Amino acid sequence: MPDDIHYYEPANGHGLPHDPFNAIVGPRPIGWISSQDANGRLNLAPYSFFNAFNYIPPIIGFSSVGRKDSLNNIEQTGEFAWNLATRPLAEQMNQSCAMVPPEVNEFELSGLTPVASNIIQVPRVAESPVSFECKVTQIIQLQRADGNVVPSWLILGEVVAVHIAKWLLKDGVYDTAAAEPILRGGGPADYFQLGPEALFKMYRPGANK
Repeated sequence: MPDDIHYYEPANGHGLPHDPFNAIVGPRPIGWISSQDANGRLNLAPYSFFNAFNYIPPIIGFSSVGRKDSLNNIEQTGEFAWNLATRPLAEQMNQSCAMVPPEVNEFELSGLTPVASNIIQVPRVAESPVSFECKVTQIIQLQRADGNVVPSWLILGEVVAVHIAKWLLKDGVYDTAAAEPILRGGGPADYFQLGPEALFKMYRPGANK
């Protein structure tokens, strides 16, 4: 192995001050998930393992590392909402990840406003400029290469309704940078803010420009 390459096998540890995995696979969009249990108790929590997985129908997913309130709620109701985490809402988003009992309402804890969705029963974050209403399609417990399960669950949901603040639509085209989305990096505290200076265009070979 070359001297200028740090090599490790995760099963044996990384040998660094902090696991680099999250920093390498990043920055990642944030799954800011609102949910409620069968009794209507609300939950709001950010998940750093989140992304989109399909166009038609639109399907998004996030991973719960450990059995958390969001997973328990979604198993009970089959619904959740995703809310865009933006720079102006960063502090509130961070407050919503506090380790609190299930009976604590993170909307109240974070000073945010639940607003009714159109199709699902779960409310959205009123202050967020973009939200998806989702119905669960699959909940998959992850497993190792040897088939042994790990205490993490991938929750996939079909987006059945979309809410976009009109000021983010420029001539009918969604302006990603204008929303100031924040992204999760690595380490215990690293986040990134997306802005227009980060934009560059590159078309697929043969695509119409």
